[in-house]
Amino acid sequence: MATRRIGVIINGATGRMGTTQHMANLLAIAGEGGLPLHNGDRLVPELLLVGRDEERISALAAAHGGLRWTANLDEALAGAEAIFMDCAATGDRPARVRAAIAAGKHIHIEKPTAPTVEEAMALARAASAKGLKHGVIQDKLFLPGFAKLLFVKNAGFLGRILSIRVDAGSWVFDGTVQPGQRPSWNYKKAEGGGLALDMMAHWRYMIDRLAAPVTAVSALMATAIPERVDEHGNRYIVDVEDTSHALLQLQGGAVGIISNTWATRVRREDTMVVQIDGTLGSATASRHRCFTQAAVNTPEAFFGGARPGGMNFMEQWQEVPDTLPVTNPFRQCWERFLRHVAEDAPYLPTLVEGAKAVQLADLAYRSVAERRWVDVPELTL
Repeated sequence: MATRRIGVIINGATGRMGTTQHMANLLAIAGEGGLPLHNGDRLVPELLLVGRDEERISALAAAHGGLRWTANLDEALAGAEAIFMDCAATGDRPARVRAAIAAGKHIHIEKPTAPTVEEAMALARAASAKGLKHGVIQDKLFLPGFAKLLFVKNAGFLGRILSIRVDAGSWVFDGTVQPGQRPSWNYKKAEGGGLALDMMAHWRYMIDRLAAPVTAVSALMATAIPERVDEHGNRYIVDVEDTSHALLQLQGGAVGIISNTWATRVRREDTMVVQIDGTLGSATASRHRCFTQAAVNTPEAFFGGARPGGMNFMEQWQEVPDTLPVTNPFRQCWERFLRHVAEDAPYLPTLVEGAKAVQLADLAYRSVAERRWVDVPELTL
């Protein structure tokens, strides 16, 4: 058994995602002696942190045992590191990824991979042309509740799927009374902002894998809060949507419904809930829990619910037990990609899958602009 080391550049390391998800999980893998490979070797990630602010990036590196760092991305790309992770702001991501591809780095990046589907596919083609491994983070299906939902679907419990509904979002403060929970660039078109661009990236892969591939979309969007206060206390105009609704046609005839907003006061189990209805049963999941109801166990509710006192609909559902191992979703994404690079293990969410996510947002925007249904063409290299 040998110890192999692999260099990983984390660009945007001082951001919330860079620090708490990518850096933390890679350090956890390294701290356990590396990732076990099939031949018995252990793969140890060695990090190079990149950030624009020298003071912040140097402090972060020092706080985690003296990690290597730089405030110069070109300098990082000129080094021997094998993998480039970009989790900085979306707007300039294509330029950064193109530079990493030119430097011969394997690409593993946050979503959305680019502001437009054309740019996203150009990145996928460029990486493939150079023979580089490439992928995009798709973390939500590794959350315990959605992992159970996928397990239930794959087990055949639902029968033929009729519909899938995504109900997601919560109130993101505008900064006047309480600080906003999302950075201001999320609300600026020029910097890659917009709820649909950000979140359709998740809904595309979740719906494709939990139900069926999306074949057409009809969307409606709005800006509920047109003015906000940024991190420095300055007011600014929101020029992107913070609310998005979409009706989807799925392969095989099922229907998808997405209701997603950053202006919702939540009165449901979680800020993200997905329900799938099928001919044999239904299942509903939040990030951590999943419940099912089989058709044979479903009581009559149309008249029963109208009786005095009604019915307790919640107690009719059965919770799926915790039979699956629980590991941080981002760690699971990293483990799979590291194996993909080190031993050519299969990896589903390539940059083509990332482009599909951008495509759904692109077509939803077109649907809003043209006030019509838009077909979803297949994307291939």
